[in-house]
Amino acid sequence: MSNRTPIIKRHPVLSYYILTFVISYGLLLFLMISRGLPATRQDLNAAILLAIPFMLLGPSISGLLMTGLVDGRAGFRDLWQRLRRWQVGAGWYAIALLLPVAVNLAVPMGLSLFSPEYLPGIFTTADKTSRLIMNLTSGIAVGICEEVGWMGFVAPKLRQRYSSLQTGLIMGVLWGLWHILPMAILPSVASGAPVAPGLYIALRSLYFLVGGLVAFRVLMLWVYDNTQSLFVMAVLHAALTGTNMLFAPDTAGMSNVVVDLAGFITTWLMVAVVLAVSRGRTQIARKAMPHTS
Repeated sequence: MSNRTPIIKRHPVLSYYILTFVISYGLLLFLMISRGLPATRQDLNAAILLAIPFMLLGPSISGLLMTGLVDGRAGFRDLWQRLRRWQVGAGWYAIALLLPVAVNLAVPMGLSLFSPEYLPGIFTTADKTSRLIMNLTSGIAVGICEEVGWMGFVAPKLRQRYSSLQTGLIMGVLWGLWHILPMAILPSVASGAPVAPGLYIALRSLYFLVGGLVAFRVLMLWVYDNTQSLFVMAVLHAALTGTNMLFAPDTAGMSNVVVDLAGFITTWLMVAVVLAVSRGRTQIARKAMPHTS
Protein backbone atom coordinates (compact mmCIF):
# COMPACT_ATOMS: atom_id res chain seq x y z
CA MET A 1 0.00 0.00 0.00
CA SER A 2 1.44 3.36 -1.04
CA ASN A 3 2.70 5.84 1.55
CA ARG A 4 0.34 8.31 -0.07
CA THR A 5 -2.60 6.22 1.07
CA PRO A 6 -4.55 8.07 3.80
CA ILE A 7 -3.40 7.17 7.29
CA ILE A 8 -6.81 5.80 8.25
CA LYS A 9 -6.43 3.13 5.57
CA ARG A 10 -2.84 2.37 6.51
CA HIS A 11 -3.72 2.15 10.20
CA PRO A 12 -7.46 1.41 10.34
CA VAL A 13 -7.51 -0.17 13.81
CA LEU A 14 -5.48 2.60 15.43
CA SER A 15 -7.63 5.21 13.68
CA TYR A 16 -10.77 3.46 14.86
CA TYR A 17 -9.72 3.44 18.52
CA ILE A 18 -8.62 7.08 18.47
CA LEU A 19 -11.96 8.10 16.98
CA THR A 20 -13.87 5.93 19.45
CA PHE A 21 -12.13 7.39 22.48
CA VAL A 22 -12.63 10.94 21.19
CA ILE A 23 -16.35 10.45 20.61
CA SER A 24 -16.87 8.53 23.85
CA TYR A 25 -14.98 10.84 26.18
CA GLY A 26 -14.14 14.04 24.34
CA LEU A 27 -17.15 15.97 25.62
CA LEU A 28 -16.68 14.69 29.17
CA LEU A 29 -13.03 15.66 29.17
CA PHE A 30 -13.90 19.11 27.81
CA LEU A 31 -16.45 19.63 30.57
CA MET A 32 -13.95 18.58 33.21
CA ILE A 33 -11.38 21.03 31.86
CA SER A 34 -13.85 23.91 31.53
CA ARG A 35 -15.88 23.34 34.70
CA GLY A 36 -13.53 21.37 36.91
CA LEU A 37 -14.12 18.02 38.60
CA PRO A 38 -17.55 17.38 40.13
CA ALA A 39 -17.68 18.83 43.62
CA THR A 40 -20.62 16.77 44.89
CA ARG A 41 -22.11 13.33 44.33
CA GLN A 42 -25.03 15.00 42.52
CA ASP A 43 -22.60 16.73 40.14
CA LEU A 44 -20.85 13.43 39.54
CA ASN A 45 -24.08 11.60 38.76
CA ALA A 46 -25.09 14.38 36.35
CA ALA A 47 -21.73 14.11 34.57
CA ILE A 48 -22.04 10.34 34.28
CA LEU A 49 -25.56 10.56 32.87
CA LEU A 50 -24.32 13.05 30.29
CA ALA A 51 -21.38 10.84 29.37
CA ILE A 52 -23.24 7.53 28.97
CA PRO A 53 -24.87 8.26 25.54
CA PHE A 54 -21.58 9.47 24.06
CA MET A 55 -19.73 6.52 25.58
CA LEU A 56 -22.14 4.03 24.01
CA LEU A 57 -22.25 5.79 20.64
CA GLY A 58 -18.47 5.97 20.35
CA PRO A 59 -17.86 2.37 19.21
CA SER A 60 -20.84 2.20 16.84
CA ILE A 61 -20.40 5.61 15.19
CA SER A 62 -16.68 4.97 14.77
CA GLY A 63 -17.38 1.51 13.36
CA LEU A 64 -19.79 2.84 10.75
CA LEU A 65 -17.58 5.78 9.80
CA MET A 66 -14.45 3.64 9.51
CA THR A 67 -16.28 0.97 7.54
CA GLY A 68 -17.34 3.59 5.00
CA LEU A 69 -13.95 5.29 4.85
CA VAL A 70 -11.85 2.13 4.69
CA ASP A 71 -14.00 -0.50 2.99
CA GLY A 72 -16.77 1.49 1.28
CA ARG A 73 -19.94 -0.17 0.05
CA ALA A 74 -18.39 -3.63 0.14
CA GLY A 75 -17.66 -3.12 3.83
CA PHE A 76 -21.24 -2.08 4.57
CA ARG A 77 -22.57 -5.12 2.69
CA ASP A 78 -20.33 -7.41 4.69
CA LEU A 79 -21.31 -5.68 7.95
CA TRP A 80 -25.00 -6.07 7.15
CA GLN A 81 -24.57 -9.74 6.25
CA ARG A 82 -22.90 -10.46 9.57
CA LEU A 83 -25.54 -8.48 11.47
CA ARG A 84 -28.39 -10.54 10.01
CA ARG A 85 -26.58 -13.88 10.27
CA TRP A 86 -28.66 -15.42 13.04
CA GLN A 87 -29.02 -19.03 11.91
CA VAL A 88 -25.96 -20.42 13.67
CA GLY A 89 -27.39 -23.28 15.71
CA ALA A 90 -29.11 -23.35 19.07
CA GLY A 91 -25.90 -24.41 20.81
CA TRP A 92 -24.20 -21.10 20.15
CA TYR A 93 -27.17 -19.18 21.49
CA ALA A 94 -27.04 -21.32 24.61
CA ILE A 95 -23.36 -20.47 25.00
CA ALA A 96 -24.03 -16.76 24.35
CA LEU A 97 -26.65 -16.70 27.11
CA LEU A 98 -25.18 -19.12 29.63
CA LEU A 99 -21.52 -18.02 29.63
CA PRO A 100 -22.36 -14.57 31.08
CA VAL A 101 -24.80 -16.06 33.56
CA ALA A 102 -22.18 -18.58 34.68
CA VAL A 103 -19.64 -15.85 35.39
CA ASN A 104 -21.88 -13.16 36.80
CA LEU A 105 -23.92 -15.44 39.04
CA ALA A 106 -21.22 -17.87 40.15
CA VAL A 107 -18.92 -15.14 41.48
CA PRO A 108 -21.32 -13.41 43.91
CA MET A 109 -22.91 -16.71 44.94
CA GLY A 110 -19.51 -18.16 45.74
CA LEU A 111 -18.42 -15.10 47.69
CA SER A 112 -21.71 -14.98 49.56
CA LEU A 113 -20.69 -18.24 51.24
CA PHE A 114 -18.19 -16.10 53.17
CA SER A 115 -20.29 -12.96 53.62
CA PRO A 116 -23.92 -12.03 52.80
CA GLU A 117 -22.53 -8.70 51.59
CA TYR A 118 -21.75 -10.44 48.29
CA LEU A 119 -25.21 -11.81 47.59
CA PRO A 120 -26.37 -11.02 44.02
CA GLY A 121 -28.00 -7.61 43.86
CA ILE A 122 -31.25 -8.92 42.42
CA PHE A 123 -31.68 -10.99 45.59
CA THR A 124 -31.23 -8.07 47.97
CA THR A 125 -32.93 -5.20 46.16
CA ALA A 126 -36.44 -4.21 47.19
CA ASP A 127 -37.67 -3.37 43.67
CA LYS A 128 -36.73 -6.47 41.70
CA THR A 129 -38.99 -5.74 38.71
CA SER A 130 -37.53 -2.30 38.02
CA ARG A 131 -33.98 -3.60 38.37
CA LEU A 132 -34.71 -6.48 36.01
CA ILE A 133 -36.28 -4.28 33.32
CA MET A 134 -33.66 -1.51 33.55
CA ASN A 135 -30.67 -3.85 33.52
CA LEU A 136 -31.85 -6.07 30.69
CA THR A 137 -32.82 -3.02 28.60
CA SER A 138 -29.41 -1.49 29.24
CA GLY A 139 -27.76 -4.76 28.26
CA ILE A 140 -29.53 -4.83 24.89
CA ALA A 141 -28.58 -1.22 24.14
CA VAL A 142 -24.95 -1.81 25.10
CA GLY A 143 -24.70 -5.05 23.12
CA ILE A 144 -25.94 -3.48 19.90
CA CYS A 145 -24.04 -0.20 20.18
CA GLU A 146 -20.67 -1.64 21.09
CA GLU A 147 -20.42 -4.72 18.90
CA VAL A 148 -21.10 -2.84 15.66
CA GLY A 149 -17.66 -1.38 16.26
CA TRP A 150 -15.69 -3.93 18.28
CA MET A 151 -16.62 -7.04 16.33
CA GLY A 152 -18.07 -5.29 13.30
CA PHE A 153 -14.92 -3.39 12.36
CA VAL A 154 -11.96 -4.17 14.62
CA ALA A 155 -12.09 -7.97 14.90
CA PRO A 156 -12.00 -8.73 11.14
CA LYS A 157 -9.09 -6.32 10.67
CA LEU A 158 -7.02 -7.87 13.47
CA ARG A 159 -7.88 -11.43 12.41
CA GLN A 160 -6.14 -10.77 9.09
CA ARG A 161 -2.85 -10.67 11.04
CA TYR A 162 -3.38 -12.34 14.40
CA SER A 163 -4.84 -15.52 15.86
CA SER A 164 -8.15 -15.55 17.67
CA LEU A 165 -6.37 -15.58 21.05
CA GLN A 166 -4.06 -12.71 20.11
CA THR A 167 -6.97 -10.70 18.70
CA GLY A 168 -8.97 -11.29 21.86
CA LEU A 169 -6.09 -10.15 24.06
CA ILE A 170 -5.49 -6.98 22.04
CA MET A 171 -9.16 -6.09 21.90
CA GLY A 172 -9.68 -7.04 25.54
CA VAL A 173 -6.98 -4.72 26.86
CA LEU A 174 -8.26 -1.81 24.78
CA TRP A 175 -11.83 -2.64 25.78
CA GLY A 176 -10.75 -2.51 29.40
CA LEU A 177 -8.95 0.79 28.89
CA TRP A 178 -12.10 2.21 27.32
CA HIS A 179 -14.04 1.18 30.44
CA ILE A 180 -11.60 2.55 33.03
CA LEU A 181 -11.10 5.95 31.41
CA PRO A 182 -14.05 7.46 33.32
CA MET A 183 -12.25 6.62 36.56
CA ALA A 184 -9.26 8.60 35.33
CA ILE A 185 -11.38 11.54 34.20
CA LEU A 186 -13.66 11.38 37.22
CA PRO A 187 -11.42 10.21 40.09
CA SER A 188 -14.15 11.08 42.58
CA VAL A 189 -15.96 7.88 41.56
CA ALA A 190 -13.63 6.26 44.05
CA SER A 191 -15.05 8.31 46.93
CA GLY A 192 -15.98 6.20 49.87
CA ALA A 193 -13.25 3.67 49.24
CA PRO A 194 -11.40 2.71 52.44
CA VAL A 195 -8.07 3.22 50.71
CA ALA A 196 -6.56 6.17 48.87
CA PRO A 197 -8.57 6.86 45.68
CA GLY A 198 -5.44 6.49 43.56
CA LEU A 199 -4.72 3.02 44.93
CA TYR A 200 -8.35 2.00 44.60
CA ILE A 201 -8.42 3.11 40.95
CA ALA A 202 -5.15 1.29 40.29
CA LEU A 203 -6.46 -1.96 41.78
CA ARG A 204 -9.70 -1.80 39.81
CA SER A 205 -7.82 -0.82 36.65
CA LEU A 206 -5.82 -4.05 36.86
CA TYR A 207 -9.07 -5.97 36.59
CA PHE A 208 -10.11 -4.08 33.48
CA LEU A 209 -6.70 -4.31 31.81
CA VAL A 210 -5.76 -7.94 32.54
CA GLY A 211 -8.79 -9.45 34.24
CA GLY A 212 -12.34 -10.44 33.47
CA LEU A 213 -13.00 -8.13 30.54
CA VAL A 214 -9.88 -9.27 28.69
CA ALA A 215 -10.67 -12.92 29.34
CA PHE A 216 -14.27 -12.51 28.27
CA ARG A 217 -13.26 -10.81 25.02
CA VAL A 218 -11.13 -13.88 24.27
CA LEU A 219 -14.24 -16.02 24.82
CA MET A 220 -16.20 -13.71 22.54
CA LEU A 221 -13.61 -14.13 19.78
CA TRP A 222 -13.93 -17.89 20.12
CA VAL A 223 -17.70 -17.64 19.63
CA TYR A 224 -17.32 -15.15 16.78
CA ASP A 225 -14.78 -17.30 14.93
CA ASN A 226 -17.25 -20.16 15.02
CA THR A 227 -20.33 -18.17 13.99
CA GLN A 228 -19.17 -15.06 12.08
CA SER A 229 -22.37 -13.52 13.44
CA LEU A 230 -22.61 -10.00 14.82
CA PHE A 231 -26.15 -10.81 15.89
CA VAL A 232 -24.86 -13.50 18.23
CA MET A 233 -22.18 -11.09 19.46
CA ALA A 234 -24.85 -8.54 20.33
CA VAL A 235 -26.79 -11.23 22.20
CA LEU A 236 -23.65 -12.33 24.05
CA HIS A 237 -22.67 -8.78 24.99
CA ALA A 238 -26.23 -7.94 26.02
CA ALA A 239 -26.31 -11.01 28.26
CA LEU A 240 -22.92 -10.10 29.74
CA THR A 241 -23.90 -6.52 30.58
CA GLY A 242 -27.46 -7.33 31.63
CA THR A 243 -26.55 -10.16 33.99
CA ASN A 244 -23.57 -8.26 35.36
CA MET A 245 -25.81 -5.38 36.37
CA LEU A 246 -28.52 -7.78 37.54
CA PHE A 247 -26.38 -10.01 39.73
CA ALA A 248 -23.62 -7.61 40.81
CA PRO A 249 -23.58 -7.38 44.62
CA ASP A 250 -24.28 -3.95 46.06
CA THR A 251 -20.77 -3.55 47.41
CA ALA A 252 -18.41 -0.59 47.67
CA GLY A 253 -14.76 0.15 48.27
CA MET A 254 -12.40 -2.78 48.63
CA SER A 255 -15.28 -5.26 48.45
CA ASN A 256 -15.44 -4.34 44.76
CA VAL A 257 -11.80 -5.37 44.43
CA VAL A 258 -12.63 -8.75 45.98
CA VAL A 259 -15.39 -9.23 43.41
CA ASP A 260 -12.97 -8.23 40.65
CA LEU A 261 -10.41 -10.79 41.81
CA ALA A 262 -12.98 -13.57 41.94
CA GLY A 263 -14.22 -12.60 38.48
CA PHE A 264 -10.64 -12.57 37.19
CA ILE A 265 -10.01 -16.12 38.36
CA THR A 266 -13.37 -17.48 37.19
CA THR A 267 -13.26 -15.99 33.69
CA TRP A 268 -9.67 -16.96 32.98
CA LEU A 269 -10.44 -20.51 34.11
CA MET A 270 -13.19 -20.55 31.49
CA VAL A 271 -10.70 -19.38 28.87
CA ALA A 272 -8.33 -22.16 29.88
CA VAL A 273 -11.11 -24.73 29.47
CA VAL A 274 -12.05 -23.39 26.02
CA LEU A 275 -8.43 -23.37 24.87
CA ALA A 276 -7.95 -26.90 26.14
CA VAL A 277 -11.09 -28.16 24.40
CA SER A 278 -10.35 -26.38 21.12
CA ARG A 279 -6.59 -26.87 21.52
CA GLY A 280 -6.06 -23.25 20.58
CA ARG A 281 -7.57 -23.76 17.12
CA THR A 282 -10.42 -21.78 15.64
CA GLN A 283 -13.13 -23.53 13.67
CA ILE A 284 -13.40 -20.93 10.93
CA ALA A 285 -10.47 -19.57 8.96
CA ARG A 286 -9.59 -15.93 9.05
CA LYS A 287 -11.96 -13.96 6.91
CA ALA A 288 -10.40 -11.30 4.75
CA MET A 289 -12.26 -8.04 4.66
CA PRO A 290 -12.55 -6.10 1.42
CA HIS A 291 -9.93 -3.47 0.82
CA THR A 292 -9.94 -0.23 -1.07
CA SER A 293 -6.82 1.49 -2.24
